[in-house]
Amino acid sequence: MTSDLLAPLDLAFWNIESDRNPMHLGALGVFSAHSPTAGAHAADLLAARAAAVPGLRMRIRDIWQPLSLSFGSATREEDPDFDPLHHVRLHAPTADFQEVAGRLMERPLERGRPPWEAHVLPGEDGVSFAVLFKFHHALADGLRALTLAAAILDPMDMPERRPRPEEPARGLLPDVRKLPGLLRGALSDVGRALDIGASVARSTLDVRSSAALASESSGTRRTAGVVVDLDDVHRIRKTVGGTVNDVLIAVVAGALRRWLDERGDGSEGVAPRALIPVSKRRPRSAQPQGNRLSGYLIRLPVDDPDPLGRLDSVRADMDRNKDAGPNRGAGAVALLADHVPALGHRIGGPFAAQAARLWFDILVTSVPLPSIGLKLGGNPVTAVFPYAPLARGQSLAVAVSTFRGHVHYGLVADAEAVPDLELFARALTEEVETLITACGS
Repeated sequence: MTSDLLAPLDLAFWNIESDRNPMHLGALGVFSAHSPTAGAHAADLLAARAAAVPGLRMRIRDIWQPLSLSFGSATREEDPDFDPLHHVRLHAPTADFQEVAGRLMERPLERGRPPWEAHVLPGEDGVSFAVLFKFHHALADGLRALTLAAAILDPMDMPERRPRPEEPARGLLPDVRKLPGLLRGALSDVGRALDIGASVARSTLDVRSSAALASESSGTRRTAGVVVDLDDVHRIRKTVGGTVNDVLIAVVAGALRRWLDERGDGSEGVAPRALIPVSKRRPRSAQPQGNRLSGYLIRLPVDDPDPLGRLDSVRADMDRNKDAGPNRGAGAVALLADHVPALGHRIGGPFAAQAARLWFDILVTSVPLPSIGLKLGGNPVTAVFPYAPLARGQSLAVAVSTFRGHVHYGLVADAEAVPDLELFARALTEEVETLITACGS
């Protein structure tokens, strides 16, 4: 049985999880069904195919081996008792995929088994069904989760890729001859950690916090999905400049303003800090399954009444972050995980979970999706809504993907703190229309 150590950030995600704040990613794929039994057939296909995907057979096992440099860490290893029927579940027909997805997203994954699930939700209309995929963040980041999910969908015609050579399994005890080099590397890591930490501290002092999106975690979840025409986003971008991502983030800022005003909380003086994750994954990394993330931290100009002013502010903040690079600024805090010993992640996990609210107020993340059509049992995907984990003390997380000419916003909220998530979902659509009007398009 082969195994390998979790990357530092994977280990951090594994240890900051709690019952009220599970650390899994999600994606709700909606399919057009060829027949009323398509959902049941899809569940059978997913279970059969999952058994043949090595990455879905991997469980996470804690390490408490004395005299090991990996003491307190964890390994990713094949589960000898893997049964796909423990992970693929067929539910009763429903008229509301999002309502069911919200309840399923609040349930932590079983830590003793490979930490993923696929929930098949037949539609009451008989012409659609949905699949909710859940992957623990310690098992996969957004790109890796997409790869694992795609492996159990229908085969796609993809360009042939040269197989990557197998990497030898890493031992848990170090080679004594390598200790001088390890020591020099450790000292260098300390220097880099201090440099990153100083940059994080300096940048955080300049960013205002917002209590508008803070809450005590109830453990309950609601989800919602919003579809926006990608052509509309491009029209806005071409008129005012910047990137598609700048526009999508500005839409979130404007929607927050509408939502807060409509619910009576008011948007005056509100400037929530948004964490925008940035992938540092290298195409041929030795750890292709590990999380390699940094981030940009920007202030969402919710208090600006001008939609184009909000967009200009977002674009300027994003440009400043890009000029500084992903290794600088308050958003780079995730990079510190590489410089924390395994036992430090184990002991400090609960404290790190509580500290999230000190760094940012809302997560706005982009999840890549292929532009080609996806199918399951010959049934085509019509929409994909990504879901991000909800950090402790925060009430709303936004994930966004572009797929076949549309933008899909996936929203996850604490159900008690945000009982009116549908108002925010509607505000996203209204903000796109407002920007189009403001651009004169």
